[in-house]
Amino acid sequence: MIRARIIGTGSYVPDRVLTNREIEKKVDTSDSWIVERTGIKERRIAADTQAASDLAYEAALSALKKARLKAKDLDLIIVATVTGDMPFPSTACLLQAKLGAKNAAAFDLGAACSGFIYGLHVASGMIRSGMHQRVLVVGAEVLSRFTDWQDRSTCILFGDGAGAVILEPTREKHGIWSTHIYSDGNLADLIMLPGGGSHAACSRETILKKLHHIKMKGNETFRVAVRTLEELAEDTLAKNDLDPAKLSLLIPHQANLRIIQATAKRLGLPMDKVFLNIQKYGNTSAASVPIALDEAVAEDRIKGGDYVLLEAFGGGLTWASALIRW
Repeated sequence: MIRARIIGTGSYVPDRVLTNREIEKKVDTSDSWIVERTGIKERRIAADTQAASDLAYEAALSALKKARLKAKDLDLIIVATVTGDMPFPSTACLLQAKLGAKNAAAFDLGAACSGFIYGLHVASGMIRSGMHQRVLVVGAEVLSRFTDWQDRSTCILFGDGAGAVILEPTREKHGIWSTHIYSDGNLADLIMLPGGGSHAACSRETILKKLHHIKMKGNETFRVAVRTLEELAEDTLAKNDLDPAKLSLLIPHQANLRIIQATAKRLGLPMDKVFLNIQKYGNTSAASVPIALDEAVAEDRIKGGDYVLLEAFGGGLTWASALIRW
């Protein structure tokens, strides 16, 4: 049986750090309130000269180095993003050019915060089918460009960054055991960026209405996310006949510490089996899980043979999981 396995991880975050103390000066909030409600202490903000493809490029270079590959070895590039450089060409094509990955097809995938795991799902299927051999999957976001810095309910949450993995086939028991993707468009209005597409193309009116900024119904989103992610984690383990006690590490989307704690409690996992970096980066959407995965690898939190569960929830609504035997 052919599986896809991760042979290299990488990540990149911009140099600029935006702390809660700085946000206190912009809106009516406080460091203690933000930390208590979200677990976030600071986030990274891209420089004016940096676009999503620039962040993706740095993360991809890191992943290629760790995989001991050259860009020409890639035959497919998938970039998960909802804040790409432009509507078209795809950010993946721009990344392909920057890397010099002349042998790779490239396309973007939009599933908001679940985008990276959706990308793993597609890449894993491509590899298992035999159609592709070495796939680069990147999650990259520049959410700060679409954040309303006068909206205290959302401006405290988001940051910028990119994470990447490289996949290749294996016949061993290691690799991606299963991926699971879901969506519910009936709840699309809970998290959205209304302006900029064919529904509300850029105009003076859309700008004045701030339709080009992220809109979120926070309380409703929180309730749905807690229930959905708890069930998602349980179902993923059950479908693989894996007892939660055998799970070595949970790497969740870093959106809200209370949501993460609720999922861990449902699985009976101690928090030392849950990877957290939300305090440093906030919610980086599709970049969240791959950044966390790369940092977990760098910190030696994952050993050969470990079972690792990835999960995410985002706009769409979308939610997704992946179980990996490292």
